[in-house]
Amino acid sequence: MSGLVLKLSPKERVLVNGAVIENGDRRGRLSIMTPNAHILRLRDAIHPEQANTPVRRACYSLQLVLSGDSEAEDVERTLLRHIEDLSQVFTDADSRKQLAVATEAVIAGRHYQSLKALRVLLPREERLMAVAK
Repeated sequence: MSGLVLKLSPKERVLVNGAVIENGDRRGRLSIMTPNAHILRLRDAIHPEQANTPVRRACYSLQLVLSGDSEAEDVERTLLRHIEDLSQVFTDADSRKQLAVATEAVIAGRHYQSLKALRVLLPREERLMAVAK
């Protein structure tokens, strides 16, 4: 039986089903064997006040699903609309590929993969926002 394997840096924290777990002084590995466990690396976490751009808001919504603070069914339709809106702004081929991956992952219930794809867009969004100022 295989599960999710998390490779953790020293002192890295991860949220697993609502419990914050901190790794020790050495690199470590955790095998999560429980299917559908809510897992979020805290180094990737976006705080509510940081969810102030379209990509960050989409990432934050996914993060809430991953942490177990929101139900996937309650978020998915809105999230798909947000991703569609983002496709109007991010028109380059690689960004569109990331948006397609994010969309497919949301539809398939693979929320971490969706978050991972959307996080690629964060630096691009930052550049676009800087140009717009």
